[in-house]
Amino acid sequence: MDIAVSEAIKQAIPEFKIGVILYNDIVVDDSPQMLKGKLQLFQESIYFDLQETAVADILELAEWRRIFKAIGTDPSKYRPSSESLYRRIQKKNFVPTIHSAADVNNFFSLYYKIPIGIYDLDKLEGPVAVEIGTDQDEYIAINGRTVNFSRKLVSKDIHGPFGSPIVDSQRTAVTKDTKNAVQIVYLLPSMTQEQCKKLLQSMQNMFLQIHGGDAALQII
Repeated sequence: MDIAVSEAIKQAIPEFKIGVILYNDIVVDDSPQMLKGKLQLFQESIYFDLQETAVADILELAEWRRIFKAIGTDPSKYRPSSESLYRRIQKKNFVPTIHSAADVNNFFSLYYKIPIGIYDLDKLEGPVAVEIGTDQDEYIAINGRTVNFSRKLVSKDIHGPFGSPIVDSQRTAVTKDTKNAVQIVYLLPSMTQEQCKKLLQSMQNMFLQIHGGDAALQII
């Protein structure tokens, strides 16, 4: 898969990097009990931690807020998806199980405190570019709302925008019919290449354990 980060992003955040994991021949279904249990227990643990620690004081979430500010996004109006998950849990509005692929994504997003998108690879066409969006970039999100991506990070294929560290699109959403998928992992600029590789390998291993198939990863 041909994927590139725009020069505008590199200029605004010189250490910006993403992880990309391609999955082939996977089976997406209801999550196994092991994953459901992990997701529930981890959210309960986070909830109790947040009784003593403010969301704004979590270093990884704060770093992503700074990234948003650097490219012109108001992080109080449009939050990184990882922060949105934490704020839900703080209100004891736990993230429900969806299906195995989405649940793995949510678990690792909570664990590493970073945004992660997952997309049906067969619904994408042509090269993918991660850019700072314009007024023309918008889509119907998985929450049913139309979101405009002016001055926001957005991923686009030849048909237009489809993903973001804020919220993903309905057009490329993974379902139980998905056979091939791609994860875009919005890594922390402060992370080393070795830390990034370890994180991606851990995510890939759990995903394959649950979904079968094979995978390949890269850091861009």
